[in-house]
This record gives sequence, C-alpha cells and structure tokens, in this order.
Amino acid sequence: MATETMLDQATDRKCFIDLPGDLHDGEEVTVLLSLHGGGSHGTWQREYFPAYDYVDELRLVVATPTAMTTEPSRHWAAEADDEHLRNVVELLFERVGLDRVRAFWLVGHSQGGMTSLRLLSTDYFADRVDGWLSLSGGRIGPASRAENFGPPRSEADRAAMSQWMARQRAAGPPPFPTADLSFIFATGEHEIASLPETSPWAERYGAGPRVRLPDVVDEAPGKIHDGRWDDNATLSWGRKPRPGTAEVYVFPGARDGRVIADVVRLDKGHTEGLEPRITRELLRMIVSAPGGKARAASPPG
Repeated sequence: MATETMLDQATDRKCFIDLPGDLHDGEEVTVLLSLHGGGSHGTWQREYFPAYDYVDELRLVVATPTAMTTEPSRHWAAEADDEHLRNVVELLFERVGLDRVRAFWLVGHSQGGMTSLRLLSTDYFADRVDGWLSLSGGRIGPASRAENFGPPRSEADRAAMSQWMARQRAAGPPPFPTADLSFIFATGEHEIASLPETSPWAERYGAGPRVRLPDVVDEAPGKIHDGRWDDNATLSWGRKPRPGTAEVYVFPGARDGRVIADVVRLDKGHTEGLEPRITRELLRMIVSAPGGKARAASPPG
C-alpha cells in the first residue's frame, strides 16, 4: 500500500489518498471517495472504515478528505465543500488515469452518507458515480432510527431530538437518486428500529426478494470509536471496539448486475469502527458491481 497527501491547489486543501503500492501500467482500479460524518474529520473516517487495509488485495484507490465548515461542528456543506470534492475526484482520475477507473463509488458515514445522497442530485456526481455505500448515512427506502438514537443527552436535548425526528418523519423520505447506481446500506443494530425486508431500489432494478447470506463473523475489533462517552455510552451511539457479527442481505438479479444489499452489524452502534472482515466484505461487494460511468462521462465543464 502507498499513502499520499493530495493537494487541491484550487482550494489549498489536502486529503489522504491510499492506493496499491504496485500499481501496474494499464491496470484497472476501483476509486472510492470516503466522507466522514458530522463532527468528525478525514483522519477518523479513514480508521472508521479502513479500506486502506485492502487497497492492494482488491485494487482500490481511496480518497478521504475533510470538511471545511466547523460551526457548530465540522460538517459537509455545499457552498464550502462541493468544489473541493469535485477537484479531489478529478485529481484522483488524473493520478491513476481515467481510462483505468473501472468504477467510482461514494462512501459516507452518517452526515457523510447524507452528503453522498445530496451529491448524487448534482450532474457531476450523477454522471460519474457507479455506487453508493451508506455507512449509517441513510437508506434508500428508509430504515427508521431507533427512538433513543444518539449520544448521552440531557432531558432538554432528548426532547429536542425527538422533535427533530418527528419533523423528519413528517417531511417524508429524502428523494431517490435519479442516477443509475448500485447501493449498499450498512448500519449498527442499535441505530435502527427495524430493517425493512423490501427495498424500493431493488424494485427499481427488478431484483428478486432479499436473500440472507452467511453471517460475517469478526474475531478482531474495529480500530476506533467515539471515546468522548466512554463513561456513559449509549447502545445506539456505540461503545468501545469489540469483535462482532454482521447479517448480510442481498437482492439478487438486479438489472445490469447492480449490487443492492443491506448489512446489519449486530449489537453495534453508530460510531464503532468497522471490523476487518465486514470491511472486506463490503469492499468485495463494491468491486463485484458494474462500473464504467466515469470513463463515459464528458469532461467537466
């Protein structure tokens, strides 16, 4: 593996890039743009979803940037970040060669997942993205949040969160992407009230009823968690890294070979870093999905 710091000269911002240490001329790779959640940063996201451990094996190129806006906490915002994210993608394509980009995926944790969905409403990303991996960042055909979702809160904070969730439910689900893409949703068991057995995204592509694959069992823990709440952790927000088991569901037979899947990490919360085997399984699904949109898209105008 090779790790570089990539500079976006147009915005004077940097991001991590991990790529195979033995990248050969003409070899195709799968490119991932990995976005952290609200209140986080690229360094944390890189450890939360450690795709870099598999760049050599699965022939990946992974970029992990950091949002600019810091008030009231660091988060992705269109005006502050979209130009930078487009620049990062173009720099990645230039770095490896656009003709070698087999597929391009967005990966987003929490607010990074919601940002991925927003980016997919823009022409630039809709034209180039082959898939979206949502790490607790929203589901197409939503899975409702657990009623007590979040870190420890005061009574006033819990009441405010309940009101916010009620407004979200009243507003209805976010709009579906119009772009053609594969979609994988991964979540902790304690984050959601329940996981629907059906998927409107699977229905869009004519996929069959969901099929449960063998569980993925990890004997090693993830690499990171939100240590601010160690003395008073909640199940939904997450505890210290531990081994774990993940249930994997796929919707087979989707048109054009699209990969559509749901993954539930049992007895896990929102901020417990992904364990090695489930990280690899998610990446394996990504590289099994069709690609080619980035190469077919016209150059940015």
